[in-house]
Amino acid sequence: QVQVVESGGGLVQPGGSLRLSCSVSGRTVNAVAWYRQAPGKEREWITTMYTDGSTRYADSVKGRFTISRDNAKNTVYLQMNSLKPEDTAVYYCNVNKLGTLYWGQGTQVNVSS
Repeated sequence: QVQVVESGGGLVQPGGSLRLSCSVSGRTVNAVAWYRQAPGKEREWITTMYTDGSTRYADSVKGRFTISRDNAKNTVYLQMNSLKPEDTAVYYCNVNKLGTLYWGQGTQVNVSS
């Protein structure tokens, strides 16, 4: 019914930038969020864009990451700047559509020299 697909991950050096994309089938009407999970760690919430367009960020990424969306393309973005090795993780897009949660398969981000 609803499919969520992340893309844009890859290898980047510390201090570099990446932009992740999250393509969502249908129209997104509720909150969208990004999470990540590093090896040996619990899944971590990164950021959320709420229905009214307001946003919240985890302290670990505040000032470096930005969530945005393109409604015409049904796509959510995560712009990541000033990347650090500790940002290495699998990044997941989460979509709340009329109260139902949908997850993508994740995209790997590696920050290393």
